Amino acid sequence: MQEELFEQSELYEHHRILVDRGQEPLRIDKYLGNRIENVSRNKIQQAAKAGNILVNGTVIKPNYKVKPLDVISVVLPYPHREIELIPEPIPINILYEDDDIIVVNKEAGMVVHPGHGNYTGTLVNALAYHLKDLPLFQRGEIRPGLVHRIDKDTSGILVVAKTELALNKLARQFFERTIKRTYIALVWGRFDKDTGTVEGNIGRSVRDRMKMQVFPSGDQGKTAVTHYRVIESFGYVSLIECRLETGRTHQIRVHMEYIGHPIFNDERYGGNKILRGTTFAKYRQFIQNCFKIMPRHALHAQSLAFSHPVTGEMMQFNSSLPEDFRQLLEKWRTYTEDRDISL
Repeated sequence: MQEELFEQSELYEHHRILVDRGQEPLRIDKYLGNRIENVSRNKIQQAAKAGNILVNGTVIKPNYKVKPLDVISVVLPYPHREIELIPEPIPINILYEDDDIIVVNKEAGMVVHPGHGNYTGTLVNALAYHLKDLPLFQRGEIRPGLVHRIDKDTSGILVVAKTELALNKLARQFFERTIKRTYIALVWGRFDKDTGTVEGNIGRSVRDRMKMQVFPSGDQGKTAVTHYRVIESFGYVSLIECRLETGRTHQIRVHMEYIGHPIFNDERYGGNKILRGTTFAKYRQFIQNCFKIMPRHALHAQSLAFSHPVTGEMMQFNSSLPEDFRQLLEKWRTYTEDRDISL
């Protein structure tokens, strides 16, 4: 009886395979090459070298021979290739780069990788040009080096691998949740407590396939945990820091909507309407002016900390709030000071 569990999270995938009782001894790289679609033997060998293949809970080498009833766990970078990747000389803000990784500060409005409706002009198109001499970026894969992403209208920090080994080791860190990520968000409403945690499985919305939703109980969706801390209150909106324990699609956006604090000007999750405040026309005009200052959801990937995939050194990177976010906060500070809103 063969059992296989497949899980995709962020931009890596996890396979758990129970080997048949009648399986003949076979090198694990060959065995997995036959079992997992769209994966080369070299990718499997690189995953083993990175410590991403475990048998019965123990890291193994590529020449290990599988035995009946072995339990195999594999973490692989996401392999799909859907369209042609075109390198483009697009400027990117590089915070750090060495032979193994590149850390970039993504501007709001830039899509991370090509997909439906966004085939050019993405961060990956820019990286494919910048890193065009590297083997990982010459194979035409649509998400080379990626193990996480942020939304088009979210600004902030991303780490990208430059080699197959670095890609596998970073994927393992994301899978094991050892990478630390913090975000800054302006959300509607004020909080009763300065700190809190949101838990609730996140999956595709049953009503709108373009959205995600929280499933508070049952087997639907995937585990998601967001910790938040209030930084500053403006009465009708609050500036918060969010720390991700997991990394699901739209996690902060959907978790904040779930607890009644949608992100300011988040059209998809209801934050682009007046949800707190007065009914005065001047206040409505003030909110519209805020939306014009920052015509996107108010979310910024502020910091990223991880272990270097080759040296093991702990690395941390920080990104200042972009200009539109800073202007938005100043406008709210001025508004609350002028009107002495109870905070």
